[in-house]
Amino acid sequence: MSDNSPVAGYDKYAYEPFAVTVDLAVFTLRSGRLHILLVERGHDPYAGRWALPGGFLEPHESAEGAARRELAEETGLADVAGLHLEQLRTYSEPGRDPRMRVVSVAFAALVPDAPQAHGGGDAARADWLPYGTQSPLAFDHDRILADAHDRIGGKLEYTCLATAFCPREFTLGELRQVYEVVWGTDLDPANFRRKVLATPGFVEQVPGASRLTGGRGKPAALYRAGDATSLHPPLLRPAHEPSERPRR
Repeated sequence: MSDNSPVAGYDKYAYEPFAVTVDLAVFTLRSGRLHILLVERGHDPYAGRWALPGGFLEPHESAEGAARRELAEETGLADVAGLHLEQLRTYSEPGRDPRMRVVSVAFAALVPDAPQAHGGGDAARADWLPYGTQSPLAFDHDRILADAHDRIGGKLEYTCLATAFCPREFTLGELRQVYEVVWGTDLDPANFRRKVLATPGFVEQVPGASRLTGGRGKPAALYRAGDATSLHPPLLRPAHEPSERPRR
């Protein structure tokens, strides 16, 4: 029996048809603020509303392949250097799409140096908007976006994901800014530097490289991502750090 032969006893018409889509929550840093990549829908449902880039999965492609294709088609971001893409979760609640039953595989993505976006395909336009300033999004994309932001904020504590926001070579001040922007809190520069340099494999200094960062101080040393994938000990956000032991 060939791979395309029907399976005995199976009736494909016994089940309601449904579609599988992909949606992408793409983040970057611009001018010291966290930005999200959005597209304006060019047709109903939700014509004219902002939404996450995404679309329907084709029969011949994987979910990640569809995500990369839709990102290129709807925003013009194809083969972006340094793009970090990871699967977030699946959204399958009935009624999330007014057209039919739709199950979405969502992805979170990070871009270190965001190129200009251009709308294409069924997206009227595409643009980077500061995170938290966007109007309500189409479908359940507000939930997907919030979940992606939570995922990234959590992974900054235990993994080296923060370096995916940075250029290939960066200062510790630029790395600290990633944490401050995503977490929404200021960090003590000296304390942050101490923790980063004490974490094996997090970053490695570029020999002899430095960069002027403004002011009258000496040039800042440049670093690049190390070979570690997880942080030991974790770099906890201030609200999550354990409190001091009570005095007797």
